[in-house]
Amino acid sequence: MRALKDILFGVSITAVSGSTSVMVNSICFDSRIVTMGDVFVAIKGTITDGHEYIEKAIALGAKTIICETMPVTIVDDVTYVEVDNGNKALAIMASNFYDNPSKNLKLVGVTGTNGKTTISSLLYQLFKKAGFKVGLISTIKIMVDDTEYKTSHTTPDALTINHHLKLMNDVGVEFCFMEVSSHGIHQKRTEGLAFEGAIFTNLSHDHLDYHKTFAEYRDTKKLLFDNLPKKAFVLTNVDDKNGLVMLQNTKARKYTYALKTYADYKAQILENQFNGQLLKIDGSEVWSKLIGDFNAYNMLAIYGTAQLLGLEKLEILRLLSELENVDGRFQYFISKERITAIVDYAHTPDALKNVLDTINKLRTGNENVITVVGCGGDRDRSKRPVMGHIASEMSTTTIFTSDNPRTENPDEILKEIEAGVEVQNVRKTLTIESREQAIKTACQLANSNDIILIAGKGHETYQEINGVRAHFDDYEMVQNLLKALNK
Repeated sequence: MRALKDILFGVSITAVSGSTSVMVNSICFDSRIVTMGDVFVAIKGTITDGHEYIEKAIALGAKTIICETMPVTIVDDVTYVEVDNGNKALAIMASNFYDNPSKNLKLVGVTGTNGKTTISSLLYQLFKKAGFKVGLISTIKIMVDDTEYKTSHTTPDALTINHHLKLMNDVGVEFCFMEVSSHGIHQKRTEGLAFEGAIFTNLSHDHLDYHKTFAEYRDTKKLLFDNLPKKAFVLTNVDDKNGLVMLQNTKARKYTYALKTYADYKAQILENQFNGQLLKIDGSEVWSKLIGDFNAYNMLAIYGTAQLLGLEKLEILRLLSELENVDGRFQYFISKERITAIVDYAHTPDALKNVLDTINKLRTGNENVITVVGCGGDRDRSKRPVMGHIASEMSTTTIFTSDNPRTENPDEILKEIEAGVEVQNVRKTLTIESREQAIKTACQLANSNDIILIAGKGHETYQEINGVRAHFDDYEMVQNLLKALNK
């Protein structure tokens, strides 16, 4: 147990009712799991307001309430602390409660529209291969050295982050690599964390359902860099037009990487094949198992970060050549009939274009490219016609299908995707709502040497329809179907 006054250190407080010397059992922001002696933090969310559940939390045993607005009824033996921002208060309190675990390791945040999962996961791989104890907080999973924990958000809530960072401290983890989403930054989940450095990958159309404008989306990402201390480093992609924007107000040490322009870390693609690519990084050649321009950027970001964290150049290059593809990121296999099936998480226009551009560069010209793609429900609708345009323009055949429709009508989502298809490409498209049937149709249409791309869900092993998640694994599905069809 901890004293309330200790875990409130650094929180912006506007009013207090009761004693801050009370002992705290744990911190909760979900009233359903409150137990005796807990602090309940009332968060104003996008759907529900935690202030509505204060009475319920007290009935379950909460002895302290953190809120942005004092309730009308004050219970005598309960301490109330009014704060400027509940999300920010939760993050700072979580860090204090777990003894500021981020200060006891080197934490590197990775942000941008695309590449976050690949870069953070491969940095984890590389530093593990180099012999270090390493942590990972990503879309796919949380790793505490060799122990895996499931995660449901790109950037988990502040309590989850600090709990796992404390577990990392307990086992002697030296480095942790963490995806930092715009939602996570906006909701203050990373407040109170001590970052050793941060990486900017790129910025393109995404999450405009949440941020409303591209400028707001960009400026939210920028906050990660604005808040870094002088001793930290920033590594930014200056081939992206927003790369230098991220450096404008940061106090941290500034470094750049690029394929096309002058930068501190430079790379050149010498050769590109389905089984990998030959890169020239800072004058030295290295073979990577990951293909495509987008992965060349990822490799370069990893190389620069590893150098900034103290690894030697030759060791980094050796380890880069050993890195394996991340699940659901250009994950592919070739069937007995020489059909190449690729599963990729590409769920933004830019990511889909990058993957299809890579595939088309590797084609000899005779292979068909059959793309299966959809768009998630309850998310940014404006990107749907853009995805439809890109897929139909850059593929021989495109099959539009369900992604995770969530609470939306799949037919309405599909109509919005179809709206982006130009007249000359209409005959190249099919619409099949059932994702399983869409993948099956792609397999039936494919002949020897053809390429099937299944985009949008990547590593996910479920499909969410009307709040229910049912098992669905794109990679598993296409493997089984091609085997069953003897292709």
